[in-house]
Amino acid sequence: MYRKFPTIRALLALSVAVLVGSSCSRVEQAETVDATPVDPRTEKLKLPTGFKADHLYSPSENEHGSWVSMTFDPKGRLITSDQYGALYRLELPPIGADSAQPKIEKLIIGDGAVIDSAKTHGGMGYAQGLLWAFNSLYVMVNHNSNEEFEKGSGLYRLQDTDGDDQFDKVTLLKSLVGEGEHGPHSVVLAPDKKSLYVVAGNHTDLPKMDAYRLPPVWKDDNLFPQIKDPRGHANDRGAPGGWIAQVDSLGERWELISAGYRNPFDIAFNDAGDLFTYDSDMEWDFGMPWYRPTRICHVTSGSEYGWRTGNGKWSPAYPDNLPPVLNIGQGSPTNLVHGGKAKFPEKYRNALFGFDWSFGIIYAIHLQPEGSSYKATAEEFVSGSPLPLTDGVIGPDGALYFLTGGRRLESDLYRVYHDDHEKTDAQLASSKTAPKETAAHKLREQLEQYHGEAKAGAVDFAWPHLKHNDRFVRYAARIAVEHQPVSQWQQRALNETDPLIKTQAIIALARHANKTQSSQMLESLMAIDYAKLPEAKQLDLLRAFEVVLFRHGTPSPALKQKVIAYLDPQFPAKANELNRSLSKVLIALDAPQAVSKTIALLETAKDEKSETATASSDLILRNPQYGMDIAGMLASVPPAQQTYYATALSAAETGWTPELREKYFKWMYDAFKYKGGRSYVGFVDKARQAALSHVPKSQYEHYNTISGDSLLSGGGLELATSTSYRPKGPGRKWTVEEALPLVESGLTNRDLEQGKAIYAATLCKSCHTMGGEGGIVGPDLTQLGSRFTPKDILEAIIHPDSVISDQYAASIFYLKDGSSVVGRLTNEDENTYYVSQNPFAPQTLREIPKSNVTRTKTSEVSPMVPHLIDRLNPEELKDLMAYLISAGKKDHKVYTASAKAESNPQ
Repeated sequence: MYRKFPTIRALLALSVAVLVGSSCSRVEQAETVDATPVDPRTEKLKLPTGFKADHLYSPSENEHGSWVSMTFDPKGRLITSDQYGALYRLELPPIGADSAQPKIEKLIIGDGAVIDSAKTHGGMGYAQGLLWAFNSLYVMVNHNSNEEFEKGSGLYRLQDTDGDDQFDKVTLLKSLVGEGEHGPHSVVLAPDKKSLYVVAGNHTDLPKMDAYRLPPVWKDDNLFPQIKDPRGHANDRGAPGGWIAQVDSLGERWELISAGYRNPFDIAFNDAGDLFTYDSDMEWDFGMPWYRPTRICHVTSGSEYGWRTGNGKWSPAYPDNLPPVLNIGQGSPTNLVHGGKAKFPEKYRNALFGFDWSFGIIYAIHLQPEGSSYKATAEEFVSGSPLPLTDGVIGPDGALYFLTGGRRLESDLYRVYHDDHEKTDAQLASSKTAPKETAAHKLREQLEQYHGEAKAGAVDFAWPHLKHNDRFVRYAARIAVEHQPVSQWQQRALNETDPLIKTQAIIALARHANKTQSSQMLESLMAIDYAKLPEAKQLDLLRAFEVVLFRHGTPSPALKQKVIAYLDPQFPAKANELNRSLSKVLIALDAPQAVSKTIALLETAKDEKSETATASSDLILRNPQYGMDIAGMLASVPPAQQTYYATALSAAETGWTPELREKYFKWMYDAFKYKGGRSYVGFVDKARQAALSHVPKSQYEHYNTISGDSLLSGGGLELATSTSYRPKGPGRKWTVEEALPLVESGLTNRDLEQGKAIYAATLCKSCHTMGGEGGIVGPDLTQLGSRFTPKDILEAIIHPDSVISDQYAASIFYLKDGSSVVGRLTNEDENTYYVSQNPFAPQTLREIPKSNVTRTKTSEVSPMVPHLIDRLNPEELKDLMAYLISAGKKDHKVYTASAKAESNPQ
């Protein structure tokens, strides 16, 4: 009997580096001297020095679903919710208890007889936000009601009115329109413990509010030619996007605090009473000039953060929205919690903890006061692969409790605690520094007192602060002015002589005035000496022009020429951000030289390096399912600044010459060779099509051809390559037990050409060679069928993490600063590790000084994406397997039901 050869996964696993000879030594692994069995679920966690972790419970293993939210009640019990099911209550073992299991109960809410049809969910569930406050459990349901579960999306209050320790009263405080991953999310208690704050994603309609800190006059305010996401995401969603509101305990008064987010799941207050959120990115926008990474935002009164659908997102530099405190990078934010009540060292008690679901990282966000807001740095606090983080909370014992799961993934409950956990609250409080309030912070809060109803003296108090050197103060001053009757400050804005105050005042006026004031606003702006302004103030001025023109339309011909004459000499500028604004404004005005000047920039523009807390390359191998998109983009990054000009030019109708059109449409052809997010090709093609609509009909075919029409398929969503096959489905979450009988029933006479197309569509071809075709970063699969059985192949495809050959496994390098690097060790010398992180650019190496590395560990995550076949129906799966086993050769004797014996791998 032959030994079963386990390295089929080595053959299918993605190679993350060029293979090197025996001269490249392996990273030495630390020996384990403790004979105590180690829970692999906690062993995979990277923790700071002095911290420990307990695995407490696995909901999915006990058929309790996938948990995504939690809160503690006054008795120290943890209440949780399944993303698609019921609420649960747990009595947890204390820290240090030996292998004690939590006591768990499913909560049945209300009268069981009445809710019999919803007993599966205990009468309440689908919660993405839970909070105990005011002797009640507040539940943010995220689900459309149906026969199975009658409670629709909204904020509910659950109470125990008869003292039996069960919730018998359910009150709907407000129904919300929206559900799913961009629906209503978290609910938290205000610092003064007198009200609640709630947060919702951009697919949740903003309900009618009783008050608005952010004046409800939002529009797109972008002259950039609008292109909605080509793949359809959020195409029906408009301003104001995701939002945050304050609610009283009875749910009777709702006040809008902030908006303009994409999809923040959670919010948290620090000790100073300032509110923060962790907003998500749009990963399909990778490589596009309007892409915004995940980011920590300071949620001030009346703040706007500029989310708009498609390519309409505002630049963080625009004065009518606010910049993030910190750009984190790619990921999927799910939770934000402040460490104030944790029994941790002081730096962590002052930190925010931000959870990233995609890449399994809990960031400690360290805030430092800066003016009226903050600056921040991010530290990798806890990480693991895989670790799909959902929610977290500081428990009454001072430990951090967190959940993994979501999207029906395996779910686990963990506890992280420090050696300080036995210290008393008084001992910890004595060592904590009280938050300091800066003068600018105090001034901002004074201005925010004028956000809401009109108040006497507001304009006079706020007006001089429109030119304050602190951006958050300037913003608060403008919002204070906007809350006052326009008649009180309209003429003052038009007559203002200070250029900095005037710019802010005209932006405010453009948002509230009617079209009759348009010409006066433009004339007033042109009275400013542009050349004497610093670069940042020039950008503010250009933004003022843009808001006026967007809101109130093209001015009269004479005034339009005057505006062109004012702006055209400033274009091109030295800074990319200025050139973006100048190009789109001048193109919108049909300035005669706008096209020729922008084409010149299109050919020469260089991108500026964007700074994020986490480098994109560091994320690739933490979660290949999401990291491969990043890897592909980093191997061929689109020129974002040039793409901006190309999109702006797509709206230009005049100013073209045959020579300029040749240059423009040939640039389009070349643009398709780059790799961006999933919508990149579609965005470029939409701009291309818009530009083609302006060419003479007699020349359409010529420009359509030279701009790359032959490269496209699927309506411009994909390049016309062998990867253009789209699985017909319906797919399923394939298991080996389900798939193997299909394959063993016979693969004769399958469609090998379709199998080859599916092989490309399931991403195999991107990394592996078959018969001389395909990628070179993974092993050749041509001999796959002669070495391994169908079961071996299916197991490797469906569960690539089960066995990872050390030939292809990545290593985790733990660094002294608390961070970690994941990559394939390709070489090392006395002082340095040389690590490859990108399978599509294996020659790009990161050098890690050995003096910075505290320890190393082999990653438990295969670089190969799991479940690549889940989009396939049974017939498609058969065609793929036939192709893999036969290497596409029609004369190959493929396996049948009788060919179950394992081949000799030797």
